[in-house]
Amino acid sequence: MAEKVIRVDDIDGSEGADVAKRDFHVLDRTFTIDLSDDNFARLGEILAALQPFIDNAAEVKPAGKGRKSTRTAKIKGYTNGDVRTWALREGIEVSERGKISDEVYAAFIEAHPDAMPDA
Repeated sequence: MAEKVIRVDDIDGSEGADVAKRDFHVLDRTFTIDLSDDNFARLGEILAALQPFIDNAAEVKPAGKGRKSTRTAKIKGYTNGDVRTWALREGIEVSERGKISDEVYAAFIEAHPDAMPDA
């Protein structure tokens, strides 16, 4: 049994012997579409008109998702501000800003067992 494939132009819905699957390239990507000879010629004209704009434009890259920290958490459920406040109340020397020493974290966890990070 024979089958007949009828291609339909994806732009205007026309059928005809000249409708074929057409590949075209935009920004290093390949697309395919069923087009008649006339619509394929129109596509070529549109792409040619678009090319100077692409050539003179700067690509905008999507915003990054931020840095992912590879460090393990020192405490759970508390902020570094909480640690600093506690340390100052306890008379433990801690800087107002910057890195908190591992010893201060250890003392905080000893006083607050629920701050122990998951392993």
